[in-house]
Amino acid sequence: MIRIFDTKMHKKVDLVALEHGKIKMYVCGPTVYNYIHIGNARTFMSFDMIRRYLEWRKFDVIFVQNITDVDDKIINKANEEGRSAAEVAKQYTDAFIEDMHAVGVKDPTVRPKATEEIDTMIALVQKLIDTEHAYATEDGDVYFSVRSFHSYGSLSGRNVDEMEAGHRDLRTEGIEDRKNDPLDFALWKAAKPGEPSWPSPWGDGRPGWHIECSCMSKKYLGLPFDIHGGGADLVFPHHENERAQSEAAEGVEFAHHWMHGGMLQINGEKMSKSLNNFFLLRDILETVDAHDLRFLMLQTHYRSPLDFSDERVDEAKVAFERIKNAVKGIDWALENATGTDAVLDADEVKELVRAQTLKFIESMDDDFNSPKALGEIFDFVARANSLVAGKTLALADVEPARSLRDLIVELVGVLGVDVDAALATESAGSTYPVEVVTLAAELAAFAGDDPAAAVDALLAARADARAAKNWAVADAVRDGMAALGFTIKDTPQGAQVEFAG
Repeated sequence: MIRIFDTKMHKKVDLVALEHGKIKMYVCGPTVYNYIHIGNARTFMSFDMIRRYLEWRKFDVIFVQNITDVDDKIINKANEEGRSAAEVAKQYTDAFIEDMHAVGVKDPTVRPKATEEIDTMIALVQKLIDTEHAYATEDGDVYFSVRSFHSYGSLSGRNVDEMEAGHRDLRTEGIEDRKNDPLDFALWKAAKPGEPSWPSPWGDGRPGWHIECSCMSKKYLGLPFDIHGGGADLVFPHHENERAQSEAAEGVEFAHHWMHGGMLQINGEKMSKSLNNFFLLRDILETVDAHDLRFLMLQTHYRSPLDFSDERVDEAKVAFERIKNAVKGIDWALENATGTDAVLDADEVKELVRAQTLKFIESMDDDFNSPKALGEIFDFVARANSLVAGKTLALADVEPARSLRDLIVELVGVLGVDVDAALATESAGSTYPVEVVTLAAELAAFAGDDPAAAVDALLAARADARAAKNWAVADAVRDGMAALGFTIKDTPQGAQVEFAG
């Protein structure tokens, strides 16, 4: 049974699908006024991992993620740049999709845009007015009456009598005077000169921020749906307001479960422009490989704060190198399987694969605990290395050895990291510097009176390359030595070499 931490319940609960074998999931998408930052990316990658795991566990997942393409920030950006809001939204919608593809995030089942759902929003606003959960002002604004919804605040754990107004309305002089209560939030905003607007029963205007998700989730998933997700910063006011207006209008549960991802920090500090530590995803990807970045995200539980730093990136890179090296080592053994005597016990390997799969499932069933799942994968990698690395396999060993490789690639892939794609990219871009090729040839021929010196020279070249983060050189040394039957093992005492010949 999969267990998840439900924000509304404030505890772990069983994930029981409302419809057998199917999970209907809504995750709030971006407001497209700029390129997404690394904090946004963390949320989207986390829920991509959750979606992938649910699909791997044989759920039919319907995944909906909206695009907010009308908003104060978009309008302000358009005014600053002398463009239309539609042009700004189009540019950054395309950029968002491009960025998601760059880090391997799957497209949603449906990606609705706010501007394409205006009629649905107007109908919901009218329904809230008709049921006395909302009211229109003389100026053409419409507000939700927070105190008309008896359980307002239960999602975020706030007391309505104590909280301050936390809505995301654009505050202008006199706006609070038009409300019945400072806590009330905008469902519809009267048109202002130069802003995009649509006709409505209350006059031309545009929707408030919160109303769009209520409409899109109901339209594409129905009510109730299984999981509503997003970053922890959306719990209040956005998700609190979504839940209130939806349940007030429809009289049924909105989302059965609520899940929220933890925030991202930069070098231990909150990311903000004022601290000059505000990083866009596409800028990060200029220096950090997308696979390494996803691996970094997986090393911290999706609900916990994640500290992003150069040191953490390096740690993730080294960790992922262990995975790739294991796969490459098995590939080398498979390609060179010429022995006649089997070195692998097929039944033992089969049981190892089965047991490892169960351990992975146990970890991920516990609220998608990717750090624990990675630990299980690394234990399996170590076991696979001990069985295969540096050994001459027989043809009878090919199938069990391939099952070891396949499971590593499969489980890491479930977490959203494509090992084969990473290896293909690495192979396409790899080069073997002249000095490394020369040393490898020298080692192969055991030239000179001291072959150990050739080994030492290779290890020194690799150590220098790793210190300089020149991974192409470091990999060239490792691969060249592996081809000659030498296995490099990194230990706390330094690199050690074993010869399989």
